[in-house]
Amino acid sequence: MEKQKLRSEIDDKYKWDLSSIYKTDEEFLSDINKLHSKINNIKKYENTIMDNAENLYNCLKLECELSMQLDKLHTYAHLKEDEDTTNTKYQKYYGLVINLYSEYSKVTSFITPTLMKYDYKKINEFYKELPKLKDEFEFVLYDIYRSKKYILDENTEKALSHLSKAFDNSQEVYSLLTNSDFTFDNIQVGDKEVELTDSNYTRYLTSKDRMVRKSAFDSMYKTYKKYKNTISKCLSNTVESNVAISKLRGYKSALEGELYSDNIDVKIYDNLINSVSNNLEPLFKYYDLKKKLLNLDELHIYDIYVPIIKDNEKTYTYEEAKDLILKSLNILGDGYINDLKKAFDEKWIDVFNNKGKRSGAYSSGSYLTKPFLLLNYEGRLNDVSTLAHELGHSMHSYYSCKNNPYQYHGYTIFVAEVASTVNELLLDNYILNNSNDKDEKIYILNNLLELYKGTLFRQTMFAEFERDIYNDVENGEVLESDYLSNKYYELNKKYFKNSVILDDNIRYEWERIPHFYYYFYVYKYATSICASTYIANEILNGNEEMKDKYLKFLSLGGSMYPVDELKTLGIDMSDKNIIENTISYFNKILDEFEKLNK
Repeated sequence: MEKQKLRSEIDDKYKWDLSSIYKTDEEFLSDINKLHSKINNIKKYENTIMDNAENLYNCLKLECELSMQLDKLHTYAHLKEDEDTTNTKYQKYYGLVINLYSEYSKVTSFITPTLMKYDYKKINEFYKELPKLKDEFEFVLYDIYRSKKYILDENTEKALSHLSKAFDNSQEVYSLLTNSDFTFDNIQVGDKEVELTDSNYTRYLTSKDRMVRKSAFDSMYKTYKKYKNTISKCLSNTVESNVAISKLRGYKSALEGELYSDNIDVKIYDNLINSVSNNLEPLFKYYDLKKKLLNLDELHIYDIYVPIIKDNEKTYTYEEAKDLILKSLNILGDGYINDLKKAFDEKWIDVFNNKGKRSGAYSSGSYLTKPFLLLNYEGRLNDVSTLAHELGHSMHSYYSCKNNPYQYHGYTIFVAEVASTVNELLLDNYILNNSNDKDEKIYILNNLLELYKGTLFRQTMFAEFERDIYNDVENGEVLESDYLSNKYYELNKKYFKNSVILDDNIRYEWERIPHFYYYFYVYKYATSICASTYIANEILNGNEEMKDKYLKFLSLGGSMYPVDELKTLGIDMSDKNIIENTISYFNKILDEFEKLNK
């Protein structure tokens, strides 16, 4: 068995270089101490912030400066901790930064409530008095005042703030219950009896042995069924709390309240669900093909995750992955490629796994640092795709920071997955167009089908379930376990129709979805892949104007509302054609996949 390497055994050329943040730990600790005293400087504006335009401007500038420094400290501490989680020194450093964030939050908490005591006319007067206030902070101040009609009186806001931890208790109970307390029946795998866990469930659900798949499925949901009343209470408490707060603030619905922060119309959410759920035939066609390729008389719900192709055994060195990605993204132009090369030349990337390293992959940085990437690269095609994906995030961050002041550099979650998915799609299409390996092409097409099935169709089904249960509570319904389970089962009937046998236990799957506690989050995965598909296909079809608009889009950061950012690309997320074109693309991939598999 290959032994996991220590970090010291990894060649330095494959490690990120964090010295551009702090050359030594002593520099980091010195900045921690300096910031402690700096943070308190903002207190002098607590009773004077609205005395004149200069005070407001200076207070906002100081807030940005403090936040910038905090983000830099956080980036260093969490990256150092993640490269080797067994190193307790950096665990402590990370804790120091979190404590600073808490201190910062307390001393700056007066800013928005104080602004809310004044009419926006006062701000307009300040703009005339000090033009640079408008030049640098107009969008920030407009966005704060946009929510003024939903801000409650000071005592109520303070009470809600104190109760926020209590509102989160249901999610914490759910997390503890499902992650710590659950045990599942053992299952038979070959001649061995193995313990089923939430982490190894996917491995057995994708087994080529159908009895293993069925056993894993039954064992998983037998346990969830046993706790359906407790989990339904956790979810209903979360929903009821969010509904109550949205009503208290004066929103028409909880959905409107959650979407309001990004200035997103409820019509966009509804358009996604209507456009997808009215065009499910390609998804049914996909399941019918899967049943055929698996040579099954019936396709059960526990069969839908088993691979229908053989594993792609081809591997790629990290250098080959780099070369492949640069070639596939060359279509975006020399400027983009030259900037992308900085990720490799300036050592933004921590490539290989080592003992204690954080699992998975991510892109993370701050306004004052480079956008670093953590990988656990193993040489599979999926690892190449992951590198392309995370580089998409990093380039989005790089351009956002380069082209905006601090207060406008941060883009929202609604557009966060666009750049990363565009990179994936450009990579996949490059391989499809340049590979002579039929198995490699089949593997790519299958990955694309799984991507759209999981991101567009499945996340939209979750979004529909979430919207409906909130509507039900707002109409006086009680979310007890059988009600939730029956509603979820009926929704599965809609999204699987006659193509898949719905084993009864699938009605408890809603209990396994932690995203339902994140409050209208999942739909963003689906809208992002629709936007990404539109952008990638336009670029691949030679639309130079789209390429230029896309590069400008990467530079917008948070200077506009996310829906308006997408409109600069000609993408209106309230237009059903954007969604339907994505479904048509899924259907096109399916036809190519079927043709190659004949």
